[in-house]
Amino acid sequence: MSEPNAVEQYETMLAELQAVVERLEHGELSLAEALRLYERGAELAAACQQLLDTAELRVRQLDET
Repeated sequence: MSEPNAVEQYETMLAELQAVVERLEHGELSLAEALRLYERGAELAAACQQLLDTAELRVRQLDET
């Protein structure tokens, strides 16, 4: 199986982030579980932002050529 490309990585992480947010919004979690999910969500959000920043940089570089 080949390594996922940036678009696939982004879509996978975004789907996981959406699931994390839904679980947090639904509630009924222990404080420990809520903190764990919050931390995971923060990691996913940062990773998604990094992929978007990289894509934006590539687009800007292409526009300059």
